[in-house]
Amino acid sequence: MISSLYLTRNGLLEPLGQSQVFGYVRGLSRDYSITLITYEKSEDWADTAAIARAHADCAAHGIRWLPQRFRPHPKIISPALGMMRMMWLVRREVRREGIRLIHARSYIPAAVALVVSRMTGVPFLFDMRALWPEELITAGRLRRGSLIHSAIAGAERACLVKSAGVISLTHAAVKHLKSVYPRELANQRLVVIPTCADLDRFTPKAETRTGPTVHGCIGTVLSGWFRTDWLANWMRVAVARDPDARFEIVTRDDAQRVRAELDPTNELAGRLIIGPRPSKDMPDAVRGHDLSVMFYAGGEISELGRSPTRMAEVLGCGLPVVANEGVGDVADIVRKNNVGVIVEGASVQQMGTAFDALQNLMKDPDLPSRCRATAEAVFSLETGTQAYREIYASILNMKDA
Repeated sequence: MISSLYLTRNGLLEPLGQSQVFGYVRGLSRDYSITLITYEKSEDWADTAAIARAHADCAAHGIRWLPQRFRPHPKIISPALGMMRMMWLVRREVRREGIRLIHARSYIPAAVALVVSRMTGVPFLFDMRALWPEELITAGRLRRGSLIHSAIAGAERACLVKSAGVISLTHAAVKHLKSVYPRELANQRLVVIPTCADLDRFTPKAETRTGPTVHGCIGTVLSGWFRTDWLANWMRVAVARDPDARFEIVTRDDAQRVRAELDPTNELAGRLIIGPRPSKDMPDAVRGHDLSVMFYAGGEISELGRSPTRMAEVLGCGLPVVANEGVGDVADIVRKNNVGVIVEGASVQQMGTAFDALQNLMKDPDLPSRCRATAEAVFSLETGTQAYREIYASILNMKDA
């Protein structure tokens, strides 16, 4: 089989690594001999049993897994040293394993792949995910027009131009990129593959859940681009309209910081649960909710490229979503398929209007099946994997021509 290398700074042991990395490479391993390089966080690296299980899972699918330590400190030096180590590692594997395609997930891996591609002639796929420079600006971690921003934007342009193909999560991001780089992308291979979910794992509840309504929220909320103020207002309105309402934030974020953002006076106490879940338990965690809330910094350029992982998983479990405008293709998908509500603003009145609309929607007996059908049509892991197979084949056939 043809050898390819999949490079990501995410950890395989993270929930995202399991759903958005392993889910795809597992499917691709049927057609390609894959070397997988990931960067594992300290707490995951320390879990020797989980590391052993991941090695076994990879071996069962013929995947060579080369886990690396994720080193975030010191902040200034670590990224530069990390890129140099990554570059050496990727070049070594390309030479040693006869790699014919590098699949670079996100910007830093793509920058590394660009350099190695120039050294070796091996093409790379820029799987850009979201619009990372704009996300950093939205989060207040990067100033537009600064030297660092100019360097990152220059790397973005080079990766878009020099890659053998580009993957975007949303149609909204593609439209934006074509407006920014009209000449550069005129002949580029651009494919939209939204964040997909393993719908064999994320399935609806076998029986209708009873008891108080549980409002779920999954993933990081302290990223800088999640609207915790909107989520806090939603919770206040929900409590006022439904005194029995419960809330669960499934996140690896620091629980005390999250509570300080959402419920600083501890009024909700035990009605608000905050904490992580292992990847294997995530389907049950989602099925324990009645709906899922996701508010991002909509309206910012950064959000045009966002395709929330949680949305695919939540819909797969037959649950509706509560979201906001200006986040990738989210509002279009929700409205077109009637699988949730879009909140128009952060005010109590606007939250109340959305809450009432959701209550009416949840009376529809067809809602769970409609949510599931939407997940299957838009976010199927098999559909996404097939799209990757097609672009792999297209790149390799072009190279061999």
